[in-house]
Amino acid sequence: MFSWMGKDDSRRKEPEVYKDVADGLKKLYKQRLYPLEEHYRFHDFHSPALDEADFDAKPMILLVGQYSTGKTTFIKYLLESDFPGIRIGPEPTTDRFIAVMGSGQDGIIPGNALVVDPKKQFRPLSKFGNAFLNRFQCSQLNNPVLNSITIVDTPGILSGEKQRIDRGYNFSGVLEWFAERVDRIILLFDAHKLDISDEFRRAIEALKGYDDKIRIVLNKADMINHQQLMRVYGALMWSLGKVLHTPEVSRVYIGSFWDQPLHFDMNRRLFELEEQDLFQDIQSLPRNAALRKLNDLIKRARLAKVHAYIISSLKKEMPSMFGKDSKKKELINNLEDIYEKIEREHNISRGDFPDLKRMQEKLVHHDFTKFHQIKPKLLENVDHMLTNDIARLMQMIPHEESMKQETPSVQGGAFDGMNDSPFGLGKGEGADAGRGEEDWIVGRDRYEYDEKFQKLNPVNGKVSGAVAKQEMVKSKLPNSVLGKIWKLADVDHDGQLDADEYALAQHLIKVKLDGHEIPNELPDHLIPPSKKGI
Repeated sequence: MFSWMGKDDSRRKEPEVYKDVADGLKKLYKQRLYPLEEHYRFHDFHSPALDEADFDAKPMILLVGQYSTGKTTFIKYLLESDFPGIRIGPEPTTDRFIAVMGSGQDGIIPGNALVVDPKKQFRPLSKFGNAFLNRFQCSQLNNPVLNSITIVDTPGILSGEKQRIDRGYNFSGVLEWFAERVDRIILLFDAHKLDISDEFRRAIEALKGYDDKIRIVLNKADMINHQQLMRVYGALMWSLGKVLHTPEVSRVYIGSFWDQPLHFDMNRRLFELEEQDLFQDIQSLPRNAALRKLNDLIKRARLAKVHAYIISSLKKEMPSMFGKDSKKKELINNLEDIYEKIEREHNISRGDFPDLKRMQEKLVHHDFTKFHQIKPKLLENVDHMLTNDIARLMQMIPHEESMKQETPSVQGGAFDGMNDSPFGLGKGEGADAGRGEEDWIVGRDRYEYDEKFQKLNPVNGKVSGAVAKQEMVKSKLPNSVLGKIWKLADVDHDGQLDADEYALAQHLIKVKLDGHEIPNELPDHLIPPSKKGI
């Protein structure tokens, strides 16, 4: 009699096939999470609904810092070109939010036109009003870097008397909206301006909850000498500790991100290493974009569930007839007790709850009688998404990441400038020294190496591993490193070293002692001329 219901049910239980992770996230949000958000007015309290453009968007980087810390110059340094609407100066020149995006044609799209474009992810920003939209624009640029990422420049955060002037829109709210959606947040500090103003403090507080996205850059570090840099670094860590309120030490990248000569070049090597680390972090964003969006959706779903419990609890406590206003005030004042009750009954971590003070402020403007009671089916759908559907998407991510690793993630601009020239990090140094030269670089110190080799009393022009070991351990390098050097130096794999191979081993030891890394494979320019045919 009810066989048709069983057939329909079995059909519905078959797992849906997703084209890719982004397609799966879109469908899961629309089918399972959005109904819960809509039913309990999640969008009025926390975050606007997500559009398809949010799932399709390129990874975004948000730059935040006080005025004249080099945010706009940092973008120019990455792109190696100006972008439409760029203004650089010592005073607060960037007075607007600028989304620098890739396009086949250069130009500027004003904020009001930008938020009605369904292909871009900025539509929810219309809620911040004209005062903000007049200070928001998209600078489109034909640049290879922007084929993979989007960079958002922000107004310089004010200090002193200037910060008392109201911007006319909710600056912290806009920052929080971007923080939720971007893949990386870069906080820039000037080595000469480490004081954190009240507005900067509020901006950093708006970024709380997104600590995993934050990276800190100490810019203009070439303007101070080595001793001053140590003091500035310590002072910055102390200041950040008071604002971020986290026990972990934040990762700080030290450098000078502009195209001018270094004032103090004694730290050039440090700046190059730090820049490479930061660039590698940025280049990983396109590969990890799907995982980041998946992570953000999980966080959103957990918050939406807690929100549903809060709203339904408030509805349950409201009287049906008289005393609604007084009861509303009482419930808002006792919201912490409701939090604790939900935490106990549903075994939910306190970290999943929204900020208490902000929730109380938002509840004041809502009519509790229009709230809904708990609807188990909506919560079951979200639980099913978190336990089953998300797991299936997780299995798809390694395959997508492997596909993206076949080509460099972010290309062009400063990302290519160094690698394709002799000025790249490590080029012409350590194991790379001698590349492209006619003479074998090991031969430059050959007299010293041959003298040591002869003292080992070679038999038939070779020394055994045991004999070579006695000399090599004098370097005090760990056995694991010496073992790697031995494998590289024993080019013909006969378990012995001739004069050329011994010289090569000594050269690699010197490379390591000078602070450079040993390659995993022997480069062609280090192969002894006598072994080229092997």
